[in-house]
Amino acid sequence: MLPPSERDFVSLTLSESGSYTNGKQWRRQSCLRKWKQLSRLQRSLILFTLMLLLVCGIVTSPTLIAHWRDGALGENTDDGKQPFVLDLKNEYKFVLPEPPSEKKGLRRRGPPVLQSRLHSKTNASEGGKAVVSWREAVIDQGQVFDTDIKEAEIQEITHESRLEAVREAFRHAWKGYKDFAWGHDELKPISKSYAEWFGLGLTLIDALDTMWILGLKDEFAEAREWVATELSFDKNVDVNLFESTIRILGGLLSTYHLTGDSVFLEKAKDIGSRLMPAFNTASKIPYSDVNIGKGTAHSPQWTSDSTVAEVTSVQLEFRELSRLTGDPKYKLAVMEVMNQVHKLDGKNDGLVPMFINTNSGQFTHQGIYTLGARADSYYEYLLKQWIQGGKKENDLLEDYLQAIEGVKKNLLRKSNPLGLTFVGELSHGHLSPKMDHLVCFLPGTLALGAHHSLPADHMELAKELIETCYQMYAQMETGLSPEIAYFNMHEGSKQDVEVKIADRHNLLRPETVESLFYLYRFTKDKKYQLWGWEILQNFNKYTRVSTGGYSSINNVRDPAYPNPRDKMESFFLGETLKYFYLLFSDDPDLISLDKYVFNTEAHPLPVWPDAE
Repeated sequence: MLPPSERDFVSLTLSESGSYTNGKQWRRQSCLRKWKQLSRLQRSLILFTLMLLLVCGIVTSPTLIAHWRDGALGENTDDGKQPFVLDLKNEYKFVLPEPPSEKKGLRRRGPPVLQSRLHSKTNASEGGKAVVSWREAVIDQGQVFDTDIKEAEIQEITHESRLEAVREAFRHAWKGYKDFAWGHDELKPISKSYAEWFGLGLTLIDALDTMWILGLKDEFAEAREWVATELSFDKNVDVNLFESTIRILGGLLSTYHLTGDSVFLEKAKDIGSRLMPAFNTASKIPYSDVNIGKGTAHSPQWTSDSTVAEVTSVQLEFRELSRLTGDPKYKLAVMEVMNQVHKLDGKNDGLVPMFINTNSGQFTHQGIYTLGARADSYYEYLLKQWIQGGKKENDLLEDYLQAIEGVKKNLLRKSNPLGLTFVGELSHGHLSPKMDHLVCFLPGTLALGAHHSLPADHMELAKELIETCYQMYAQMETGLSPEIAYFNMHEGSKQDVEVKIADRHNLLRPETVESLFYLYRFTKDKKYQLWGWEILQNFNKYTRVSTGGYSSINNVRDPAYPNPRDKMESFFLGETLKYFYLLFSDDPDLISLDKYVFNTEAHPLPVWPDAE
């Protein structure tokens, strides 16, 4: 073999007779001579035609469109062609296109008037169900909306059929968890496996009271058996104080109150006592993480800060644990946190910064105010602790009322073109039109406060904000809300809601459904049930996995390829489906809002009797 320097200059010479090289050279010369004989106009027309054919070929190429689509990154095409998606082996394969009727007006741009009724789209080759194949799994395309039906005809969907639809959705999600993730924290429905966070059966515990409320006796019985015989907190594992309190402690306490079964109270006492080392700080502001086996606690490795929402959203649960056990230590620890925050400087008209330092006990990263992530449930728990305690703790009520006035003064704005009221974020005096889906807890909280005799304008604001939260779903091509939305405030905008590529995911969150439940319970306005029903159908259409479970998705703007994330959060069973069921129920005594208050993970805890 020749060295590279010599190989570069080796050529192959053929005989002149029949020479391929010479023949090709002759053809090139002949073509060039004919080209030069054409007039300038003829040459221009030929070049223009060739260029036009090339552009048309590129534009109509499905493969190139698939590459260009934003998010798989994507924007959905509407050309009626079969879309391509990328499977696990990076090979393209066909999936079923959307039915044409869905592409004409399903995602309304106007005011939220539901014009549709439920009907089924079927695919005979799949036994009567239309499906989309994603990454070697199958996502059900179940029941969808036909938008040319009058609103009144939606009443054909009966009260009981809605409740049964939620029960069926829960059974389907539970099947995936039972088959592929039993006893583990979270289901990965696409890969038919599981993920661990704390290793404590998080989804199972979060779902206990949902099963009881939905009347799923068989599923509840098998889950109760696992709690009684398999659940142990004697593990060398770090858990997050906030997440384990709202999901595990809250879930066990709630289930105990609904069932009267002492096994849940004993488990609640166990985990509650193991979480207490988090409060052993000089500032009385708890650490974020606890090793429940070793009895030690610490801040995250990268900071000594905790988020304000985390340290002020464990109070409902620990206060109730003190009431049940007769041991005041739990309540004293969490109320000391509230007392400290109540007195701190750094608030802006009742709005709090997002971080607080566990060493100094002071707010940090000041100047940024949001009702989204890291601050949201602080405001929720101000009101709910006041209700839980019999409306006697005036500091809590004062802080809540001041915060709502701060929201109205600093964060409320109107969008274009519909004039939707939204809650932005304030950063060092500058308002950003950014609104997390998490903020959609606020309409329900405002309505709850108004129900408990707080100012009537809180209910009016709640009605405005729930319409905005609904539009965060309705203005998306899948009918599912993104994690974060930005609202247009400029004259001439064509759409109120804009979404950045990184924010287009949907995690099966409950906040909008939660607020729909509160608004329906207090107003009896059927439109809230209709909006919730539409959202449930879209969850079924774009997130339901045929083998069991539901998956978060990456792109709410691409119906052809929402791009599943392969994760079902525990709160889908603990919160989202529970709130759907309560929304569709017309029984005001089913978790009466005069007798119970929901923690931020949708676990109902009793309102204390007046004598306490």
